[in-house]
Amino acid sequence: MRKLALVLLLGMALVPLASAGDSFKNVAVVDVNCHAKVASNPDAHPRDCALKCAASGYGIFTSDGKFLKLDAKGNKEVVAALKASDKKDHLRMDVEGTVEGDTLKVTSLKLL
Repeated sequence: MRKLALVLLLGMALVPLASAGDSFKNVAVVDVNCHAKVASNPDAHPRDCALKCAASGYGIFTSDGKFLKLDAKGNKEVVAALKASDKKDHLRMDVEGTVEGDTLKVTSLKLL
């Protein structure tokens, strides 16, 4: 019984670590439609194009070059941030969420 209690207690202690999420700092954000074309230089991708291609959704290039699509919440927040910004290109952000496959379920993001 004591071992079972110890196992349960350790398991409960690890749950917050498993659900803590991922944090990506100063990453390039690009629309899904254009991400393959601009993979070598995502900072050159213009804001106007990103807004024009909003229907395709958005994603980020991680520091290791992987492209993660954002979930619906993240896409909505990116559109709002881009519309409020006067940046022409070099679209970067800090984003937090949970990676599930090739999608990032966004909990927060901030355009830099």
